[in-house]
Amino acid sequence: MNGSAAQRTIDAIWRIESAKLIAGLTRMVRDIGLAEDLAQDALVIALERWPVSGIPDNPGAWLMTTAKRRAIDFIRRSKVREQKYEEFGQGNEMYTEDDIDMAMDGEVGDDLLRLIFMTCHPALSQEARVALTLRLLGGLTTDEIAHAFLIAESTIAQRIVRAKRTLSSMRVAFEVPAGEELKERLSTVLEVIYLMFNEGYTATSGGSWIRPLLCQEALRLGRVLAEIATGEPEVHGLVALMEIQSSRFKTRVSAAGEPILLMDQNRGLWDQLLIRRGLAALERAQKLGRPLGPYALQAAIAACHAKARTAAETDWARIAALYEALSRVMPSPVVELNRAVAIAMAFGPAFGLQIVDELTSVPSLKDYHLLPSVRGDLLVKMGRSGEARGEFERAASLTRNVRERELMLKRAAECTSDEHVD
Repeated sequence: MNGSAAQRTIDAIWRIESAKLIAGLTRMVRDIGLAEDLAQDALVIALERWPVSGIPDNPGAWLMTTAKRRAIDFIRRSKVREQKYEEFGQGNEMYTEDDIDMAMDGEVGDDLLRLIFMTCHPALSQEARVALTLRLLGGLTTDEIAHAFLIAESTIAQRIVRAKRTLSSMRVAFEVPAGEELKERLSTVLEVIYLMFNEGYTATSGGSWIRPLLCQEALRLGRVLAEIATGEPEVHGLVALMEIQSSRFKTRVSAAGEPILLMDQNRGLWDQLLIRRGLAALERAQKLGRPLGPYALQAAIAACHAKARTAAETDWARIAALYEALSRVMPSPVVELNRAVAIAMAFGPAFGLQIVDELTSVPSLKDYHLLPSVRGDLLVKMGRSGEARGEFERAASLTRNVRERELMLKRAAECTSDEHVD
């Protein structure tokens, strides 16, 4: 394997394994910043050795073992080891190497959930909680997180550094809280899981349109959370949304890895078991008798698509109404853009285009590639292909996902310069 191929492979492995690695190490050293440093040490060793020796059969286990040894070495030589022994002695836990092995080999899912709640501690600002958790659990770069929030990368980097320092200085417990403390952190935990899923569903950058493993991890964490917080409708709403969206994975890309848009997907291949699970979770959220929040409303929108046997049978008027409700509980220019699409599908492209044109002056959407993409699609439907081509070309220039860029350029090439009004 040549150097560049090995680098790409290691990058992919790191994206998959880093969250588990950091979670296990945090259990050991009780310090997120230190855990991330130790995980990075293991990555550096892999980058040095694997291009020469080859990728191990179980790279995740190799990284975990290497990181564990680094952690043990650190604990042994640390100036604060006596303090750590005292702390664990007070809790009737002897911190031996066997205990470390048990910590690292324990239930990974539990560690990941504990890590989410740790990074979503109320001592941190809402923005810092989300940024730190996406960095550690989602494997997103600071650049990708900044792009998702449409803000400067330097701002995200500063938030992450400050958040790690705060958690370290406060010695925040590595645990899933209970009672009121659980409710206090729940909204941020849900937001993080939601953003993890979204990044997997449509990757911000790179050569793949989707990252299924990231979606699977987000869905698994959501299911675990639903067992802990049974009376919280938004937990069930988020699980419903992820279940239904996950049902489309087989149809979202072609055999060549090219994106397939929702209206062109083969609905006969949608996973009916996941759809049934999603609809059941949505029903649980509704039965709790409280007004639907943003995740349950998005799940209800996804359910409209899931229930339509063909694209033509989609109840776009109901979807438009649900987006209207969503805009009231979670006002956002992106929600408004989605509402414009639904209105265009229900009542005609001219109505949708009117809303989209108003959004072109919103500063946060200036570099958002889906705005010109949607505008181009509406212009095509109105017969204004020449204008549409320019919009698709602009969308291609703004996206950092290779597959999405190819799709936008293909759509631009399909446009003709002939314009007419329907």
